[in-house]
Amino acid sequence: MRILKFGGTSVGSAERMRAVASLIQSDEPRIVVLSAMSGTTNALVQIAETLYQNKNQEANALIDALHDKYKQVVEELYTSTEKRKQANDLLTTHFDYLRAFTQDLFTIHEERAVLAQGELLSTALFQFFLEENGIPSVLLPALNFMKIDENEEPDAPYIAKQLKTELEQYPDAKLFITQGYICRNAFGEIDNLKRGGSDYSASLIGAAADADEIQIWTDISGMHNNDPRIVKNTYPIAELSFDEAAELAYFGAKILHPSSVTPAKKKNIPVRLLNTMEPEAQGTTISAESTGGSIKAVAAKDGITAIKIKSGRMLLAYGFLRSVFEVFERYKTPIDMITTSEVAVSLTIDNDKSLNEIVSELEAFGQVEVDTAQTIICVVGDFISARSGSALKIFTSLEEVPVRMISYGGSKNNISLLIDTSNKVEALTKLNEGIF
Repeated sequence: MRILKFGGTSVGSAERMRAVASLIQSDEPRIVVLSAMSGTTNALVQIAETLYQNKNQEANALIDALHDKYKQVVEELYTSTEKRKQANDLLTTHFDYLRAFTQDLFTIHEERAVLAQGELLSTALFQFFLEENGIPSVLLPALNFMKIDENEEPDAPYIAKQLKTELEQYPDAKLFITQGYICRNAFGEIDNLKRGGSDYSASLIGAAADADEIQIWTDISGMHNNDPRIVKNTYPIAELSFDEAAELAYFGAKILHPSSVTPAKKKNIPVRLLNTMEPEAQGTTISAESTGGSIKAVAAKDGITAIKIKSGRMLLAYGFLRSVFEVFERYKTPIDMITTSEVAVSLTIDNDKSLNEIVSELEAFGQVEVDTAQTIICVVGDFISARSGSALKIFTSLEEVPVRMISYGGSKNNISLLIDTSNKVEALTKLNEGIF
């Protein structure tokens, strides 16, 4: 069994859907996980925002515009009158559902149902296309087996049990189509795995099905050694370990959802990052194996806030750090980096929603300084196996870039540096020149 996930750009048009249909041809069992067509989720978010504001006329206009976009896809995708009618009837059902919210109260529960429409549409339209072309397949509703618990974490035992039940209904089927991103919550309501969740869906499904391989198809040929949008002459990395890939995904490599490696790692299922535009490209293979001995890649994470608590009186006191961490726990705000000295502790967060409240409580411990518009530069490799000199290469490359914090030793795969975001392009460029 193989899991093949295709992102929004991979199914973003009739042409791309045809290409995906050709890529999934195989005699072996496979589950295809689809995102919403590119641009759909953003449009649905905008629709939800206008509904929250009771701007129903504006919401109707946005719904009509999205409906028109899908009508065009239907015209281009199908050749038979029968399938075009079936697809247009499906569109009418979904978009009438959206329009109904302009006549009634709109809450967060309805918002989640609205956001689910993109995946429900892309999978149904793709299934119709396969039927029209005589390709045997089964549409598996993700809402029948994907579930999160009361802590908004995937309910792995439930997913495995329900997915097995679904698959057993079709013992002769080889090809299954399902939705990424969407799920049900502990109350049975429609919910989701947050942005980028289709990668997570694919990994969870792969783990539940004990798959041989999980393939993540995007519009980039694997994970690059640096950000190709900023730095020239980057290249895809052939192999990464699960830990290396997780560090890169968390610290800014957009090609992979940060949580998506974990289920695959637990079941030791290789993950391949491939390009629908260049299917012959090698891409990146993520597995338990590590080639070691080298710096693999650099990633950058923006939107970071640095907080420094200076307290010579309390820093060495028993329980001080625990008290600091409890402040962040109360406001459900994760910490990315932390460094300590004899008189101060500095740390970073990427969610400033509760920043004012956090700072207010931290001021009970000492003087608090806040720096916004910061970026974490993450250098990833196997630094335990690597020959001495890796750190020297990094810091020599950045000798002209002011560095605010350094974190080294917390992971054998990661050296993290905090810089001002205004220096990000220079830092990534110099690291590319000095390391690779």
